[in-house]
Amino acid sequence: MKATPAIIEAENIKKIYKRGAEEIAAINGLSVAVNRGDFIAFVGPSGSGKTTLLNLLGCLDNPTSGKLTVNGRTVHQDGRGLSESQLTRIRRELFGYIFQKFYLIPTLTVLENILVPFAFFRKEGASQDVLPLLKKLGLENRMNHLPGQLSGGEMQRVAIARALVNRPEVLLADEPTGNLDSERSREIGKVLRQLNEEEGLTVLLVTHNLELAAMARLTISLRDGRIA
Repeated sequence: MKATPAIIEAENIKKIYKRGAEEIAAINGLSVAVNRGDFIAFVGPSGSGKTTLLNLLGCLDNPTSGKLTVNGRTVHQDGRGLSESQLTRIRRELFGYIFQKFYLIPTLTVLENILVPFAFFRKEGASQDVLPLLKKLGLENRMNHLPGQLSGGEMQRVAIARALVNRPEVLLADEPTGNLDSERSREIGKVLRQLNEEEGLTVLLVTHNLELAAMARLTISLRDGRIA
């Protein structure tokens, strides 16, 4: 049986930042393949390159060198990459993003916050009827509430719903429980695992929380911009 191509594949990628005459390798010759349906947690100490790697894999940043392939398309190779408009299209159609900060608009209701992406782009197959998504995330009774009326865990679930409304293939989560207590962190971890197991959603997670990381199918440790 022919192996399914990786949805994201990084080959010997580097990300170099310059600080005056000094060069800092945030990612230093790292290779990783992400297959459809994976749930991968990237862990490691601060400064190990976790968030930088997530940004590269999610096309939010470009590697300095190496090769990055996304959904069978070469995004970057040998110092050359796609245009910003091409990258924007890939981001819109393939990825959903959630972060440590919720980035909810305080004057909009839960439902209105979730529908914000539709103001900019509507992916084919995405539905204006988000009630099934609200029910899946336990928000159906909160849809008319403002963010200030929600708990931290509820606000993060709204952020997850907003990331999912355009039916992405890959969900990128950067420290999604960093502002939450242990109970709410476990709650969000269970949501991510459920989305992966029941919906087949590919999930890439960056976290310092080892209990949360243990909910992933695979944990990859980073140190000094490399896989430890």
